[in-house]
Amino acid sequence: MTTVKDMLATYPADLGSVDREKLSRCIEECIACAQACTACADACLSEGMVGDLAKCIRTDMDCADICNATASVLSRHTGYDANVTRAILQACATACKACADECGRHTGMEHCRICAEACRSCEQACGDLLQALG
Repeated sequence: MTTVKDMLATYPADLGSVDREKLSRCIEECIACAQACTACADACLSEGMVGDLAKCIRTDMDCADICNATASVLSRHTGYDANVTRAILQACATACKACADECGRHTGMEHCRICAEACRSCEQACGDLLQALG
């Protein structure tokens, strides 16, 4: 069990028909993606051609913020609003795709490759949860 799964298991009220596996995976992927994007932005700042990486840094930072917000929203269940959840999942998937595409342009930088992978995995997890929510 992960901490995310452990916390979901302790929630005292009924979570309804939500797929707990997809929910916990999405939260975990959002957290991992936020960390990868933060680290990638920092690594970009250490590159010699930092000026050429301004868009990548900005995209990394935006994606990290949106992933963190998404993980937070998905971790709260009291007073659940399906419309807010769907909107933030869609925003997260969009930010992750944009970041993965941008990092994918920097094939010579290992940190960008790793970040792009994390973003694509998070985008998929958001899409999977969105589909499960209906």
